[in-house]
Amino acid sequence: MKYALITGGSRGLGRAIGQKLAAQGWPVILNYRSDATAAEQTQKAIVEAGGTAELLPFDVSQPEAIEQALEQWQQHHPNDYIAVLVNNAGIRRDNLMIFMQNDEWHQVIDTTLNGFFYLTRRLLKEMMTHRWGRIVNMASLSGIKGLPGQTNYSAAKAALIGATKALAQEVAPRKITVNAIAPGFIETDMTKELNQAELKKMIPVGRFGKPEEVAALTAFLVSDDAAYITGETISINGGLYT
Repeated sequence: MKYALITGGSRGLGRAIGQKLAAQGWPVILNYRSDATAAEQTQKAIVEAGGTAELLPFDVSQPEAIEQALEQWQQHHPNDYIAVLVNNAGIRRDNLMIFMQNDEWHQVIDTTLNGFFYLTRRLLKEMMTHRWGRIVNMASLSGIKGLPGQTNYSAAKAALIGATKALAQEVAPRKITVNAIAPGFIETDMTKELNQAELKKMIPVGRFGKPEEVAALTAFLVSDDAAYITGETISINGGLYT
C-alpha cells in the first residue's frame, strides 16, 4: 500500500493537506514535533470523515530521530511504502539580519532545508525501487521575492526551490516528480500576528489565502494527472507577486 507522509501535519497547512489527501483515498501519516494534542485532533477529524491517518512524531532536523521513527514504522508496515512526501515542516524566527542571532539562523535552516534533505534522502530509495513517487516541498513567497526581516527564512525557502529543480531531474526517469508550492499570505498560526488589514491592501484579490486552497494544489500535484509536471515552483498568493 502507498502512504502519504506530511511533515508538520498537526496544524495549519499540514492539517489541511492531510485532510485533503485522506479524502482522496490516501492513507496519511501525520508527522509532528511536539504538539501531540493538535496532531490527535487532526487524526480524529480525518478518521471521523472516513479516512485513514497515523501519527509519527519526530523532529525533521534530527537525522537520527527520522531514522528511528521510519524504521519503527516500516516494521509495522513490511509490505507498504511512503510514496508521497510533503515537506511542509517549517518555522519562522524573524529578525533584521543586523540583530539576528546564530540560533535564529540555524533553527530555520535546520528545520526547513536540512529537514528536507534528511527525510527526502531517506525515502527516495523506496520510491525509486517502486518506480513511482511524489515529493512536494512547501516553499514560500519569501523564497521567491525575499521579505525584510526574514533573511533566514528567505534563504531556506529559496534553497528549497533550487533543490526542487535539481532533484526533479535526478529522479524523473523513475516516475518520481518533485515540485514546490510557494504560498503567499495564508490564514494559519504562522500569520496570525500579522496586520491583515494592511497586508490585504497589497494583495490583488483582497484577502489572505485559505489552507484548503494550498491543500487542493498539493492534492493535484500528487495525482496521476500531474505526472508531467516536475521541477516547478507554483505560486499561490492572490496575485501579490508573479
